[in-house]
Amino acid sequence: MTVKVGMFLPRELFGAPPARLRQALARMEAAGLDHVGTADHVSFHTGWGLDGLINAASYLTANDTLPVYVGVYLLALRHPVTVARQLASIAEFAPGRLVLGVGVGGEDRHEVEVCGVDPRTRGRRTDECIQVLRGLMGGEPFSMQGAFFNLARAQITPAPAVPIPIIVGGRDPRALRRAGRLGDGWLGIWSTPETFAQRRSTVEAEAAAAGRNDVPWQHGLQLWCGLAATPAEARAHVGPAMERMYRLPFGRFERFSPCGTPEDVAAALRPYVAAACTTFNISAQAATWEESIEAMGEVRRLLNA
Repeated sequence: MTVKVGMFLPRELFGAPPARLRQALARMEAAGLDHVGTADHVSFHTGWGLDGLINAASYLTANDTLPVYVGVYLLALRHPVTVARQLASIAEFAPGRLVLGVGVGGEDRHEVEVCGVDPRTRGRRTDECIQVLRGLMGGEPFSMQGAFFNLARAQITPAPAVPIPIIVGGRDPRALRRAGRLGDGWLGIWSTPETFAQRRSTVEAEAAAAGRNDVPWQHGLQLWCGLAATPAEARAHVGPAMERMYRLPFGRFERFSPCGTPEDVAAALRPYVAAACTTFNISAQAATWEESIEAMGEVRRLLNA
């Protein structure tokens, strides 16, 4: 089994001119990475954000072959029929090159509120949204009477020629049930290898209970890592970046965030591979963005050696 390794675009390249974006994506491709990742936020903490599907479309047009993994899209903050159209549009010019990770958010409830959504409903809204996407992505008329969405013969054509995988993220038991009932895989975060294995088993048991016994699972893990000649130097790269992002001390995340050389990081990831993780989405922090890409290419090579 080939282990897929992708990375998020380094933060210093957010908003980069098109030529710089093309350069970075070409470098990722040359390094052997399987995909580029993009996050999704509308108004995170201080108002920061980026639209996951707009970013995905930008990356897909800036490189002819590299797939994009959206990890994770806050689906409950959008209307699912509109999202289905966006996905179908992307699939027309980049068939088979998009993976849609879906999550409910949670680190910033205010982000949910300012989008007009009651944070207490975001899980149930996400369930219905995924059902709508599933119903519309086949191209046939789809009707649904739900708690949040009432659709009568909604239709999106042309349907994607290659199905877009929907991977469900989250650690809460409700997220694991959602992944088992509605997802093509589960995307973990802040997990030890042991908890990853336990949660993955829960997802698959939930799927079996729902009669879904033939899912070609695509289980993944999202994480940060620091890359340098020593673990201490690597922590100096990743720690401040995570604290800026989450506004919490790095100590809260350190045990989930490998630091060191590519060999150190690959060694930390192998137990997850043994626990049936097939895909890694990594926010890699190094002295420069070029070094982070080259180091992640080496991590991928080591995991598949």
